[in-house]
Amino acid sequence: MRTIIRVLLQFLFKTKVIGEARFEFSGPSIIMPNHVSFLDAIFLYAYLPREVCFVVNTTIAAKFSFFLKWVNHIAVDPLNPYSLKKIAGVIKTGQPVVLFPEGRITTTGSLMKIYSGLGFIAIKTGALIQPVVFRGLERSMLSRQKQIKRQWLPQVIIYVAARERLTAAPDKSFRLQKREISDRILTLLQLTMFEARQQEDNYENLFDKLLNAGQIHGMGKQIAEDSGGTINYRQVIINSFALGATLKPQFVDNSPVGVLLPNSIGHLVTLFSLFYLGKTPAVLNFSAGAENNEDCVKTAGIKAILTSRAFIAKGQLAELESRLSSQFKLIYLEDCKQQIGWYDKLRAVCNYLLRRKAVRDGELILFTSGSESKPKGVLLKHRSILANINQIASVIDFTSRDKMLNALPMFHSFGLTAGTLLPALNGVEVFLYPTPLHYKVIPEIAYDRNITLLLGTPTFLQGYAKYAHHYDFYSMRYVLAGGEKLNEEVRKLWQEKFGLRILEGYGTTETAPVVSLNTPLFAKAGTVGKFLPAIEWRIEKVPGISEGGNLFVKGPNVMAGYLLTGRGFVPASEWYDCGDVISIDESGFISIRSRLKRFAKLSGEMISLDAVEKVAESCFGTNRNAAVNRPDSRKGEKIILYTEYPQATKQQLREFISQTGQSMLAMPAEIIIVDKLPVLGSGKTDYVALKADRSKEGETHA
Repeated sequence: MRTIIRVLLQFLFKTKVIGEARFEFSGPSIIMPNHVSFLDAIFLYAYLPREVCFVVNTTIAAKFSFFLKWVNHIAVDPLNPYSLKKIAGVIKTGQPVVLFPEGRITTTGSLMKIYSGLGFIAIKTGALIQPVVFRGLERSMLSRQKQIKRQWLPQVIIYVAARERLTAAPDKSFRLQKREISDRILTLLQLTMFEARQQEDNYENLFDKLLNAGQIHGMGKQIAEDSGGTINYRQVIINSFALGATLKPQFVDNSPVGVLLPNSIGHLVTLFSLFYLGKTPAVLNFSAGAENNEDCVKTAGIKAILTSRAFIAKGQLAELESRLSSQFKLIYLEDCKQQIGWYDKLRAVCNYLLRRKAVRDGELILFTSGSESKPKGVLLKHRSILANINQIASVIDFTSRDKMLNALPMFHSFGLTAGTLLPALNGVEVFLYPTPLHYKVIPEIAYDRNITLLLGTPTFLQGYAKYAHHYDFYSMRYVLAGGEKLNEEVRKLWQEKFGLRILEGYGTTETAPVVSLNTPLFAKAGTVGKFLPAIEWRIEKVPGISEGGNLFVKGPNVMAGYLLTGRGFVPASEWYDCGDVISIDESGFISIRSRLKRFAKLSGEMISLDAVEKVAESCFGTNRNAAVNRPDSRKGEKIILYTEYPQATKQQLREFISQTGQSMLAMPAEIIIVDKLPVLGSGKTDYVALKADRSKEGETHA
């Protein structure tokens, strides 16, 4: 019977089992699969190499009693605590048990919560846990995902991970041990989910993944919107082919191509057109000024830059255009559109029907924000970006019913990967808005378009919250923050005004970008969440810093290397030095203490400039403060505090530090009051500008 069913499933679903040799049943074993459809148990019955015992809910057992007569199983009542002992008893006999840890079929396609009872079973039996992940069955007609395009016979991948024995710290209470084991089971399943996604998404170019996404979600699925209209998968693909036909003759070699465009459908199509051609887009920061962009273009070896006359005029970028056009070739999208003839359109449709794939493996260049020094080019392989997308999608649920609002510019890695490519490649419609600074407009868009996913830096989120009506974010499911530290003031404001918990994450341009993230399943205020799946990490102690250490990471999402002026391409080291001082609690939640470069050394003592800003925030009641360090003949360095608080005085701050019992080392040598702190296009404070600007130094003293 088992063989017949297996042959039938193989024929109908073209089933692919990865890691089947890892199935091993020596000793007590629990097979823990994700639960995506009513077919899951049938596939396991057919493909498991030996007889196992299925744990079945009593309600399900009653409905399918005829079929279960042929299968070894135990029916348990999830509300009865004695059911756990019943399962543990079977495991102790040596019989392998299949136990769905979520206890229900997922409605999101992602993992749902894991019950602590699983921790009880694992502790009592000492069983080895073997995660199994299904990919494809969530798109079947027998799943509960009505929000995606479903198929009768989708291809099915079964990914089998290695067995692992989970143990908890013996000094903890049994309740905490159960919770710890259950959390580790979820983490293990998330890692397996990521590995399965990687096997399914074996693409070296994001254009090929776009073709796959259109087939999964439907080519007519609307995928992006801007102020000028909407576009679906079919149109993105055909327009990418057509634009590529006009662009290809204008590129004389394989040098990177600059992209100087705002968030828009045009920008999205331009990127995928370059991906198809096998060109490397280098996304330029139009807010960084002419000199910075000249440095970027020269560093990356760019010869041609794609831009738009309408954007240049609207963005008042005539000076930047003039500087760049005098040295490099500017290609305007308006001209490209006029050059697309009927033959190009016909060929684009034919390429679409043939599902023609990209020319070669893909790369992309972003530039560091310049918050510390001159920009460097960061070369990211498409497979690294896709890995980061899969890492995020393995820990947080996105569905085709969602709609994301992305106002973060695409030259910002957070805005490109998380805000644009992630939704576009996962069937999530994204509204692309050209600037994050329109604090009154963006909440209105969220309300009008029923936005469910929003991302931004804390600075921008604070601005939206200030001007938004209490009901503007009524449809919002998740608000994701990154790019800078989320302060308590902004967190409380969103919680109290909108009833929304901000999910803070952490990352760098060099890691494509997300390294860690708070999620609906794992969240802790004041932290940046836990490491994403498949990221290895280590911490090195820093002399003079007692708490935490410098973070190093490696993983599939890390960059290929840097592009440096005068040196060209420099391959990345095995471990990427994040340059951030962090600490990790016993549950795995990460706290960012400071940038390693954001320390001042006063008389041999290391003082965190971020800590100085936090003290000022507590004293002045505003987070609009910025501390920088400058050379000092007496102490080696001194701290200068810039603030937007007009009544700030050194005496007030000194008294606050004394009254709260904090170290006077956090007391700045000077306080300079400014109307507005300078910020980068990404929303981060522009510390380079502050350190370079000495025009107001010495003006404000207590």
